[in-house]
Amino acid sequence: MDVVTLGESMVTFVPTRPGRLADVPSFDRAIGGAESNVACALAAFGHTARWVSRVGADGFGERLVEGIGEYGVDVSAVHRDPTRPTGVYFRTAADRATRAHEVAYYRAGSAASVMSTGNTDLAAVLAGRVLHLTGITAALSAECLALLRELTAPRPGRPLVSFDVNYRPALWRDHPEGPRVLLELARRADIVFIADDEARAAWGLRGGRAILAALPEPATVVIKQGRGGATACVKATGGAEDSDGTATFVRAPAVDVVAHVGAGDAFAAGFLSGTLRGLSVRDRVRHGLLFAAAALTAPTDLAAPPARAHADHLVALDDAAWGRLRLAPGWTRTAWAPEEANTP
Repeated sequence: MDVVTLGESMVTFVPTRPGRLADVPSFDRAIGGAESNVACALAAFGHTARWVSRVGADGFGERLVEGIGEYGVDVSAVHRDPTRPTGVYFRTAADRATRAHEVAYYRAGSAASVMSTGNTDLAAVLAGRVLHLTGITAALSAECLALLRELTAPRPGRPLVSFDVNYRPALWRDHPEGPRVLLELARRADIVFIADDEARAAWGLRGGRAILAALPEPATVVIKQGRGGATACVKATGGAEDSDGTATFVRAPAVDVVAHVGAGDAFAAGFLSGTLRGLSVRDRVRHGLLFAAAALTAPTDLAAPPARAHADHLVALDDAAWGRLRLAPGWTRTAWAPEEANTP
């Protein structure tokens, strides 16, 4: 496998129209899960990807396994638990970044919350070039945290470990040690994704220098800066000619946002794709930003990335053309051919 991901996915219920959860009469069903979002995006882009998790032996669990498998993701290591349910959540149609946004989670006691070193196929988890994890899993239970500590422990032949901090204060409400735990796990990873506002909220860190100083061990640290763009510092060569330890900032293209859900997961998938392909740091970040734009212009948590040829064409634009990009809903489905190279 190119990438293996591990974590909880839930069935998501998205309202058919705007309004408070108390007023919405009906919902459409979708799939939500940070780690499976990454696996689906990578598989849709042509990489081999596996998702490892636990779901309930119920209809919702079957839907998750089938839906994620439809993207081409290997789901053979997903365990069905006959004693615990699949997690679900409901959210409003309003953009997650607004105060009107509501989310109601029903995940306590879910099948995924009891993932552990004893009930997880560790051979399947470690059988990839990259292992992608997030801080969400660490917050689900003591068993899940122990599993992540085992998977991030230094060992010979360990896959490249990618860790998205994904700080969710609500998940750590009863566990004030959460920020410390996330920093511990991040420092054991090879690639770390962290948003600048997350670093402030979790660790009180402001600015790239402070974040990099707090994470001296990871070979790659990627700092997401919202609509401004992202900065990557790659300290090891990893096959890219400009991986000399300097920080590479890439401005994000203009995007007509539909919803912010899933953008961080999509960015991680795009960056990991570029890493697997041995692209330059700039191009890894550009791929991340394009994958994020695909998610930002879709209403659900999970959005397919652009076709590889289309993405590679946009990534190769000169700085001036890249700066003129504006991506609107439907841009990933726009027909593109090599002869159109001068009309991005």
